[in-house]
Amino acid sequence: MNIQIKTRTEKDLLGYKEIPADYYFGIQTYRAVENFNLSQSKLSHFPLFIKALALVKLACAESNFKLNKLPENKYNAIKYACDQLTQGAFHEQFPIDMIQGGAGTSTNMNANEVIANIGLEYLQQTKGDYQYLHPNNDVNMSQSTNDVYPTSIKLGLLFALDQFNTPFTNLIQSFRAKSEEFSDILKMGRTQLQDAVPMTLGQEFAAFATTLQNDLNKINQIMPEALSVVNLGGTAIGTGINTEVEYREQAISALSRITQKNISSSPDLIEATSDMGDFVLLSSLLKRTATKLSKIANDLRLLSSGPRTGFNEIHLEARQPGSSIMPGKVNPVIPEAVNLASYQVIANDLAITLAAEAGQLQLNAMEPLIAFKLFESIELLSKAMQMFQTKCIENIQANPAHCQALVENSIGIITALNPYLGYETTTRIAKQANETGTSVLTLIKAENLLSDEVLLDAMSIQNMVHPKQSV
Repeated sequence: MNIQIKTRTEKDLLGYKEIPADYYFGIQTYRAVENFNLSQSKLSHFPLFIKALALVKLACAESNFKLNKLPENKYNAIKYACDQLTQGAFHEQFPIDMIQGGAGTSTNMNANEVIANIGLEYLQQTKGDYQYLHPNNDVNMSQSTNDVYPTSIKLGLLFALDQFNTPFTNLIQSFRAKSEEFSDILKMGRTQLQDAVPMTLGQEFAAFATTLQNDLNKINQIMPEALSVVNLGGTAIGTGINTEVEYREQAISALSRITQKNISSSPDLIEATSDMGDFVLLSSLLKRTATKLSKIANDLRLLSSGPRTGFNEIHLEARQPGSSIMPGKVNPVIPEAVNLASYQVIANDLAITLAAEAGQLQLNAMEPLIAFKLFESIELLSKAMQMFQTKCIENIQANPAHCQALVENSIGIITALNPYLGYETTTRIAKQANETGTSVLTLIKAENLLSDEVLLDAMSIQNMVHPKQSV
């Protein structure tokens, strides 16, 4: 049995198309869906980006209304539609692929069409009857994709970074809690995978917290200001064609007020329309964090390796069986997954860098890839950090006896005796210990090189893991 789907006819530059009557998007979005099916990541997957688009459209409509360019009934309809999108409604009406040709025009028109059709229903008109509220003439008034799209990306990224702070901070706090829990567990530090000098397990975990805190501080110090400078009002190439003199200032003011962000206008809109520098900067900071996060995951995999034949200084909670053939094997799957997410963020940085470099003259047509990969990187890192915290870090247990045994059997502790015995003597003792398998302490006692009192002082945790308090 054939089921008849109700449609409406829409037209554009290329001709006519039948659009399902219940769709809130229109012909230009429909063409984009037909043309771009590349990443399987749709605009609807990034609600903060849709929210940003709606808020930018609302600010522009308010400015046009105040300048008597947009009638009150149309402004109210646009405001209603934008409020609906901001609250999370109608997001399924954004089906276009994040990777798209046209420098973001498809995304901008998707927003214009959805806002227009929601607004038409508000005005008690039929979807597609654009004489009452037009996607281009009304919703896109005084705008171009080339100023709306990058402004929306920046605003959406500001929202995403606000959310990013929570899993980032929680992970840092989890490492700090473990550093306190492990503060009195002595272990060997290692350089180049070889025994170095003693430290505490708490110091090792505190360093993880510190290096991540440094990155969070950098992101919070640099990016809110950088992303708050936008090219809204520049329209096509930054000259502000088709806008009123007061439009840009009023639109920026409205956007600042409704977003509660300190949005400002770029001093050079032509430069700002083509430049991708702020996006490259954010990507590089995210890559830096991903690199550190992956290094930490690698360290935890090493420290928990074995358990019988590896370092076995810490124990990671078993999350799932590790082999289809080896009974009893458990793998460090959570740190491994953190590695994989980090590698994707690092790869995204390269894609963003290439896309930023590929812009020509007054516009960068590769901006959709930049937007896609930045939102993806923040989301990946957020999820990886939350997983890392709750499914790994919080449940790490130490093996203090094994850590202590490794310290006592290590040649590395000879470094602590340099101030007492001198480099030549300690080198001789270290070589002898290495050749015979005898512990350093046993050899020193056998030769009566130091008294028990001095040896006890030199080997104290306080003096081995901090600047010496007594000699």
